Amino acid sequence: MTVVKKTENEQIRELNDRFRKTGLGGTVMLTHGIASLPEEDQVAIVGAVQRFDGFTRENDPYGEHDCAAVETGRHRVFFKIDYYNPELTHHSDDPTDPEKTMRVLTIMLPEEY
Repeated sequence: MTVVKKTENEQIRELNDRFRKTGLGGTVMLTHGIASLPEEDQVAIVGAVQRFDGFTRENDPYGEHDCAAVETGRHRVFFKIDYYNPELTHHSDDPTDPEKTMRVLTIMLPEEY
């Protein structure tokens, strides 16, 4: 049986997708602009980020699914995933290793980028 090893980008993409869709393996941060919106808008925005699947070569050149722009009908928002060590004191040495990485998903308005 041949075992096909996933590339680093494929491993990161799978971890990012799981985190973005479930919140497992990291922390979700809403910027001040998002947090100041009505709660129903915040819920719609987070849901849109979780459901987003419109990654292309143009918006995801490395295939890691780590950032994009999302339209919710009422708002256009950006999201970005960064990789930190578990203590959140510096960037992760290995974003393919969930034991060494805390993902931080930041959701922001375009003017906050």
